[in-house]
Amino acid sequence: MNIDIRPVLSALLRNRVGAILVAFQIAISLAVLVNAVYIVKQRVQTIMRPDGMDTPNILTISSNGFAQGFNHDATVREDLAWLNGQPDVVAATASGNVPLSGGGSSTEIYAQPGGKGEKTPINYFEVDEHGVAALGIRLTSGRAFNANEIRPSTDKSREGGQIILSAAAARDLFHGANALGRSVYSEGGDPYTIIGIIEHMHGSWVDWDKLDHVALVPKITSGPSANYLVRAKPGRLDGLMPLVEDHLVKSNPGRVIGRLRTLATHKAMSYQDDRNMAIFLVVVTALLLAITALGIFGLATFNVSTRTRQIGTRRAIGARRGDIVSYFLVENWLITT
Repeated sequence: MNIDIRPVLSALLRNRVGAILVAFQIAISLAVLVNAVYIVKQRVQTIMRPDGMDTPNILTISSNGFAQGFNHDATVREDLAWLNGQPDVVAATASGNVPLSGGGSSTEIYAQPGGKGEKTPINYFEVDEHGVAALGIRLTSGRAFNANEIRPSTDKSREGGQIILSAAAARDLFHGANALGRSVYSEGGDPYTIIGIIEHMHGSWVDWDKLDHVALVPKITSGPSANYLVRAKPGRLDGLMPLVEDHLVKSNPGRVIGRLRTLATHKAMSYQDDRNMAIFLVVVTALLLAITALGIFGLATFNVSTRTRQIGTRRAIGARRGDIVSYFLVENWLITT
């Protein structure tokens, strides 16, 4: 079943228009395919990048006080005492914003006072002494906050204090030098002592190029609203969610409890555009490949239908069915290659 390529090429050159059109179609399809695969790969890598937190086991729920005389700080302390006392809870904290949610607070900090030296933007979160454990983040050095370091929400003083900084932000400020124990300064010049370095953590905005520039500050978030971040023990999240929601709804009638979500849900919502783009490109590429395959099939069918006399002659002089099929397969191979 050896096929001489020269007569196949000769036949293609006599009917070159159809072959050239299909070849161009294949070339364009492959160009689109390669670019689409590259973009999809980038999107998938973006979605799958580690965020540094125990995301699968964290739930979030908001508390919004509205009643006259609502005591925000006392409510937060009572809620957190109950949450941290539950057997299925690893730790719980309160914050003004939720990581990976698309909403947050940012500022710039400096390596030297007076707005001098290196500076870097940070996405900061107000937490209490349980903040590190509640987020499930790892400190490469230093420690978490102590209870006596947590400032009340009513504290408007500008005295600085302690800060836990991500390693990425520390590298930008101190060029890789050990940042633990050093001071950073706010835009207003307030000094903050770095007492802990976060190995890795993502902030609020997944499309921000400084997503891993995060800081934790020891303060009860300003009222009358707060977001509770509750880290459950592995496998206990589903059972814990209705219990938390039911208790918070009934415990204080002077507030409204917002929708309970997992941190994984926030993350999925933030990456929805990336996921939709990847799905769209996969569907378009699949359709384009299907159309290209139909084009190859159509050309092969057309070539067979216009060469019935040639096929009959070859069969008459002894060509087998396999020889005829091989001839057209080689022809299509030359076009697609």
